[in-house]
Amino acid sequence: MRNRLRRATRGLRSAERAFLAGSSAWPRSAADRGLRRLTVLADHGKLWFALAGVLATRKGPWRRAALRGAAAVAISSAVTNGLGKRLLPRRRPAVHLLPRHRRLRTPPSSSSFPSGHAASAAAFTSAVSMEAPLLGLALAPLAGTVAYSRVHTGVHWPSDVVFGMALGAGVAMATSRWWPVRAAPALARPSPGAAALPTGDGLLLLVNPSSGARDPSAELAARWPNAELLHPVPGEGLVEQLDAHLDGGRDVAALGVAGGDGSVAAAAEVAATRGLPLLPVPTGTLNHFTRDLGVSGPRDAAGALAAGSAVQVDLGAVRVDGGPTHRFVNTAGIGGYPELVRLREKWQHRWGKWPAAVLALARALAEAEPVPVRIDGLPHRVWLLFVGNNTYQPKGLAPSWRPRLDEGLLDLRYIRADVPLSRTRFLAGALTGALTRNHAYVQRERERVRVEVLGSPAPLAADGELVGSGRTFDFSARRAELRAYRPERTSRVTARAPRAGTRRLPALPWGRARAAARRGP
Repeated sequence: MRNRLRRATRGLRSAERAFLAGSSAWPRSAADRGLRRLTVLADHGKLWFALAGVLATRKGPWRRAALRGAAAVAISSAVTNGLGKRLLPRRRPAVHLLPRHRRLRTPPSSSSFPSGHAASAAAFTSAVSMEAPLLGLALAPLAGTVAYSRVHTGVHWPSDVVFGMALGAGVAMATSRWWPVRAAPALARPSPGAAALPTGDGLLLLVNPSSGARDPSAELAARWPNAELLHPVPGEGLVEQLDAHLDGGRDVAALGVAGGDGSVAAAAEVAATRGLPLLPVPTGTLNHFTRDLGVSGPRDAAGALAAGSAVQVDLGAVRVDGGPTHRFVNTAGIGGYPELVRLREKWQHRWGKWPAAVLALARALAEAEPVPVRIDGLPHRVWLLFVGNNTYQPKGLAPSWRPRLDEGLLDLRYIRADVPLSRTRFLAGALTGALTRNHAYVQRERERVRVEVLGSPAPLAADGELVGSGRTFDFSARRAELRAYRPERTSRVTARAPRAGTRRLPALPWGRARAAARRGP
């Protein structure tokens, strides 16, 4: 076996030398200068970080692609230069193998194996393809050209480039371990019977101009000329204003809301209690619920309303100290969670959502005070506690999107403060993608949960808004409590719930683990 490996290695080296010797006879062309400039431009990942900066100026998949691509380049560079070149040193091709006009002025002196340029090119392009496949396909020729330029300029053997590209692609794929690729929109069961209102007849539309950068009232009035637009009075609660307006005896077939997550949550509470379908129109700074729902703007909302296309979605609910029920569409939390939400909202316009979430989490953990609590009767001390309406992805760091909106479950997560070095252990697990086996981090899926604060009253944040303080928090999942409009093309691909009496297949090992997680700590 060892002799075969040696013969194969010698054969590969002979073939590579023959290739370089043969290519040295190629005629001189303008491509020589272009490849030299391109390979210098890609030094230290400059080309890929510059492209990431350009892509990050656009929201949505392009921004996620830019962030994932930049992360993949940084990791692949560290692995290539910090491990690969040190563990597997190799001499670079001899200078005399290629003519002078193809050589670099200052050739690198580090190990030839593997190619860091090829690794970065493959890492960035593969990572971009995970978020935006067509964009990744468009970048593939550039990545291939950068990789080949290392052979053309005589600073790498072909096998260095091939291995480097494989390493970079592997690193890009590995990022999904702690940052799963978003599957949008979330699945939900179709809801028949929602009114089709193409011109807005019977639509009461709450427009919150303070939620976004501009007032969308004129655009929305032109899109639904027969709708009644309601503007909130500053200083008064949105729920109270909507209830007062609806109590006036108006004939309303659907309730709409144009704003961010806080406005949508208030309208969802009113729509759920009155049995009205909700038309969410994303015009706010943060639009997590509408993005999971599959409504990207007024155009999507208009198409859904005209077709009467709606789905059944769950709501989260919480009662504070036995008081009235407060519903939320996204998340709620106590401890350091309210501060995390505030910092994330403050920073995400500058850094992007995922980096802002990471930085906000680190800052909130550093400044948080342990909160003694009982969770369903079991005592704990936690740094922060998070409750999501339906289960969120990723399972570890920075939960940010949902695969489904109709699971009838709460996503309970908390960071323990009653284990040694809990914050350090949590951050280490988050960065390595190993939080599922981290003793400082707990994630459960529950239908309801009671959290009792044993010290002074703790503030509660829900959907990015502070909603009060208390000592006892009763969270519950409200299955299919809300009907929400969303585009018909999205509703066609939603999964349906199993019919009553349907025989279930035996649970596989990961299914049993999921069921155990739902039973709680």
